[in-house]
Amino acid sequence: MSGRLLKKVLREQEETRQQQRQQHLKQNEPGTDADGQTHKKLGSAHESEPESPDSSPAFKNPFHLLDDREEEDQGNDSDVDESSKENEDDKELSTGEVVVDRVPTSSHKSKKKKQKKKISKDALGSSTNNVDVKLENLSLEVVSSSQPGPSKAKPANVNVGNSLMKQCRSSILQVDPKLLNAENELRRIFGSKVVNSFEKSHQAGSSRQIHGGRRGSHNHRKTVLVPLSDHWPRWDGSLSMELLDTSDGYHYFRYVHSSSYSQAQSTFEAAKAIHDLNGIASILQYHPYHIDSLITLADYFRFSGENQMSADAIAKCLYALECAWHPMFTPLQANCQLKYSHETNRPLFLTLFTHMKNMDRRGCHRSALEICKLLLSLDSDDPMGAIFCIDYFSLRAEEYRWLERFSEEYQRDNSLWLFPNFSYSLAICRFYVELEDSKNTEMETGKATSETGKATSADLMKQALMLHPSVVKKLVAKVPLKDQKWTNILKNSFFLSDQTRSPTLDHLINIYVERSYIIWRLPNLQKLLRDSALQVIKTLEHNGSDARDWACVRKETFSFEKNEYSHLMVSDFSDSVPTMPPENLQNFMVDPRMIEMQNGAQVIDPPAGARAPRDVANRNALAVLFESMLPWVDYGRREGGENGQHDDQVGGD
Repeated sequence: MSGRLLKKVLREQEETRQQQRQQHLKQNEPGTDADGQTHKKLGSAHESEPESPDSSPAFKNPFHLLDDREEEDQGNDSDVDESSKENEDDKELSTGEVVVDRVPTSSHKSKKKKQKKKISKDALGSSTNNVDVKLENLSLEVVSSSQPGPSKAKPANVNVGNSLMKQCRSSILQVDPKLLNAENELRRIFGSKVVNSFEKSHQAGSSRQIHGGRRGSHNHRKTVLVPLSDHWPRWDGSLSMELLDTSDGYHYFRYVHSSSYSQAQSTFEAAKAIHDLNGIASILQYHPYHIDSLITLADYFRFSGENQMSADAIAKCLYALECAWHPMFTPLQANCQLKYSHETNRPLFLTLFTHMKNMDRRGCHRSALEICKLLLSLDSDDPMGAIFCIDYFSLRAEEYRWLERFSEEYQRDNSLWLFPNFSYSLAICRFYVELEDSKNTEMETGKATSETGKATSADLMKQALMLHPSVVKKLVAKVPLKDQKWTNILKNSFFLSDQTRSPTLDHLINIYVERSYIIWRLPNLQKLLRDSALQVIKTLEHNGSDARDWACVRKETFSFEKNEYSHLMVSDFSDSVPTMPPENLQNFMVDPRMIEMQNGAQVIDPPAGARAPRDVANRNALAVLFESMLPWVDYGRREGGENGQHDDQVGGD
């Protein structure tokens, strides 16, 4: 019951007391008349209900009062909102009897309601000592109207403190679902008009024409990871998810295959063993949401140069995987674990990682950052190496303060700054934070740094160079940096080598340079790196022991025996899109029709007087044929045309 209803209960009790007082004051009058007169003064809605003179002032059931006064309660909803007026009236009123004496018999209804509010307020003030007892008797909980959110009637749990700590740890990885949509980010960057005109211009020329009978035949489930497409078939429910365990504030889940999906998986494994892509395409005809087949299809399209078709296949995978989520699976809150050790969970990691790279190539770095946070939260072991690219997406999305907060609050490893990517990225982050602070009129950069107790960007950059000096030579070659000053810097013995003799550290440095080299093309960052490198050289000339100290730190932190991150491929963190020539792609085909298509016997040289199928010109022939096998794709019928002109031909996406 809310506080407003509790006020009504107390108000009804006070009315009963007022009636008894009036009876004692007017003992010579009939009881019924006195009662009726009292009701009129109080402005009650139930004037026709007399009360016997011998009725005792016993406690009245508040639930009966609420039932009797339900209609009156609806008309007095504004009582709670006028608390300020009530406070002013309380200063003039001391007791309930004075209020009754001041009310004239000819008052209007609005004045009667005002007097009722005064009586209620006075009753609440006089019975504050009994409120707690009444609450216990009625088992009520008062919730202030100024506090948002539902009330909690359950008692405090002993483990609440632990759960709150877990929530604080995972809050840094919580994902905003609005930022997952790349279309929203594109609208923020280019404006809605530009994005809408682009979508309209490409809508008519889409190569994935839909059969006329399929449009609007069913409704898709609403998802947050990827936007829906109308040409996708209905979700077949072949995947599901089960809850394995709940511990330490985390829920552990695993994907489960249905019997039909398991059969399709066996067929896929057999086709994969003999490199039969035709067999994989046939699986999608009967099981359009077979994840491994869609991933293979996406890889094929990517190698053949059909990047948009590859991205569509990955989005279809994510749609299917999200449709299978358990009702308790809320990964955006960073409170769920989907361990990579379960084989059925691995496709989600792979598709999310690929989707993250697709968002990065489209320039949607904020969406890519949210996906990276999701990847990192699903498995604390980080099987995909999301920790080695989250700093890059943070810098590209200009989330500098979030990156600093992440490096401080992420509980998996308390020394993230030891990794090469975080050593340099935190220095860059601090550099831009200083630029933002310098633009504010409240404080200067030096004051802000001293007050917060954080090191300057120059200090952080010198620390990164002392810890990982081999990064400099690789950046100079990769960016590239052609200034003569860099040649002189690399001649110094401290920056001369690009190897550390640690397989683990060398591998992580290669990943960092491949992932983040493009950031160092900005002139202001080049100047920061160059000036810091020159200061390091001067420092080492006066005190060479610093170099030995940092070498000991590297030796204690990173293994010098084996590569602990050998499962991470450097190419997976590259911006370059791998391609494969058609003569190599046809080696994976076993259907002779594929070879004929590659030789241009059917599509490239159509018969005279016939028009080529819509949206296939100037596209890879193998990709077109493989795409045509998909059940949701329709190129339309061939139509004759004059002189073989393609009047309505539009380039494929």
